[in-house]
Amino acid sequence: MARNEEKAQSMLYRFREAQSIELGLSKSKERRPHLASQARTLDDAEKWRRDVIREISHNVSKINDASLPEAHIRDLNDEINKLLRVKNHWDDRVLELGGPDYKKIGPKMIDHQGKQVPGNRGYKYFGRAKELPGVRELFESQSGQTTKSKRNNRAELIKHADAVYFGYSDEADDGELLDYERQVTEKRMLILRSAHDATLNDDSSSSERDASDNES
Repeated sequence: MARNEEKAQSMLYRFREAQSIELGLSKSKERRPHLASQARTLDDAEKWRRDVIREISHNVSKINDASLPEAHIRDLNDEINKLLRVKNHWDDRVLELGGPDYKKIGPKMIDHQGKQVPGNRGYKYFGRAKELPGVRELFESQSGQTTKSKRNNRAELIKHADAVYFGYSDEADDGELLDYERQVTEKRMLILRSAHDATLNDDSSSSERDASDNES
C-alpha cells in the first residue's frame, strides 16, 4: 500500500514538472544519453559520468534511511547496482576519448560501501539492504564459513607438523651441520693464531731495532 502511494506521488511530480515546462515556468532538464557511446566529446563524457556518480551517492545516502519500507530498499539497491554498471560504461567512454582511466585511479569509496555475497558476482548490497531478511543470513553464513575454514587450515598444519618442521632434528642429520660448524671454527682459530703470531714477531723485531739504534 505504501509503495503504491509512493508511485502515485512520483507520477504526480513528473506530471507537474512536465506541465511547468510546457507553460515556460521551468526549463527542461538535459537528459543523460542512454548509451555512453553517444557522447562525442571528452567534456560531455566527464559531465555525464559525474551526473551518474551524483545519482549513485544520493541513492546510497537514501538507502540508509530507517523509515524506508523493505520493498523500497530492494528497489533502491537494484537501482544502485544498475547505476554502477552505467558508471563503468562512462569510465570506458572517458578513456576512449583520451581521458584518464578512472577504473585504475578513480576513488573506490562507493564500491567499498557495498558488500558482495558468494555466487552473486558483481551485485552488491548497500546500507540497510545488508540487513534484509535472507541477505543478513547469507553474510552471517559466509562469516561463519570463513572462520571455520581458518580453524581447519590451522589444525591441518599442526597435524602434519613434525620435529623437522620445528627444526628439532637439524643437528641429527648425519652430523653434517656439526661437522661443518667445527671446520669453520677451526679455520677461524687458525687465522686468529696466525694473526696473533705475526703481531708478536713484529713487536719483537721492532724492539731489536730500537735496542740496536740505542747502542749505536
